[in-house]
Amino acid sequence: MSFDPFDWIDEEARRRADAGLVRTLRPRPAASGLLDLASNDYLGLTRHPDVTAAAAEAARRWGAGATGSRLVTGSTALHAELEGELAEFCGFEAALVLSSGYAANLAAVTALTGHGSLIVSDAGNHASIVDGCRLSRAGTAVVAHADPDAVRKALRSHEGRALAVTDSVFSVDGDAAPLPGLADVCRTEGAALLVDDAHGLGVLGEGGRGALAAAGLAGGEGIVTTLTLSKSLGSQGGAVLGPARVIEHLVNTARTFIFDTGLAPAAAGAALESLRLLRREPERAGRARTVATALYEQLTAAGLTAVRPDAAVVSVRAPSADAAVRWAADCRTAGVAVGCFRPPSVPDGVSRLRLTARADLTEEQIVTAVSIVRRTAPVS
Repeated sequence: MSFDPFDWIDEEARRRADAGLVRTLRPRPAASGLLDLASNDYLGLTRHPDVTAAAAEAARRWGAGATGSRLVTGSTALHAELEGELAEFCGFEAALVLSSGYAANLAAVTALTGHGSLIVSDAGNHASIVDGCRLSRAGTAVVAHADPDAVRKALRSHEGRALAVTDSVFSVDGDAAPLPGLADVCRTEGAALLVDDAHGLGVLGEGGRGALAAAGLAGGEGIVTTLTLSKSLGSQGGAVLGPARVIEHLVNTARTFIFDTGLAPAAAGAALESLRLLRREPERAGRARTVATALYEQLTAAGLTAVRPDAAVVSVRAPSADAAVRWAADCRTAGVAVGCFRPPSVPDGVSRLRLTARADLTEEQIVTAVSIVRRTAPVS
């Protein structure tokens, strides 16, 4: 009798197909004629000539790769320069750069908790936060979305070290967390607050300094933030920002920092140049928000159900997972690339198109995108 230890995979694949949840890779060409509302390039910096030139120069100077973990050979003067400027720009004492935003969240959640502590996590948090909770060995309470009172109740059920963790802007619907209320609860209950500002940096706050700066909480006592370099800064990588003693603790305990190869110099150089460009052109942050609002207003005026954006993400409801997939494909055929969110990526089980605003979109491009999304919309 033959034995195939992976027979179960075929059954899983059939279940995905029956549910309309099959995902496929679609390599994109270097140059595409599609109008891009699917990427997270909120400020339009990924192809900016200054940013790509900085990436190339960093690769020529430091090499194609970091060559090792940050604690061995993978930490360069460029990494330290980026960390210093990130911390200063966002209003925190210190920063630590990692190879991805995912790794940054895993590092922060696991290193700041552990056995016997409690994590209070918003139900809408990103998968990287969810995985950090699972790996932390801490008790985890998943609470109602954007509900400071639910966080307070969970914290009061626990004695000892505790951490509340939330996205600043949630990636599915683009709504913002009630950061002042959460910070107040954490102060009152003696808990730390960790905020993933992946979708806030470059879009919210004065000159794009992020959601915590916008809320007047940057650098606050007991507050740590994570962010990604792959969205508004158009590069790749992630970072944790907070008090210097927290960052030193991560250097010594965070496994996704200690045992991972450092961020490639080209990515560090590109992110640093993007940060400097944002300083020179702070109006890009406001323009990204303006574009998001325009997309929302025109989509809803066309009769579609969209969520009012708090940053640069515009979510448009679809009647089913299959309908969302077909809708996104029809948009692509018509010339616009949009995101498609289906279970399990959406915590409420409601499939959506996700449009991401970019600061470099013109008024004509906004009208074109809305027209195509409306014209290809499925019948409920």
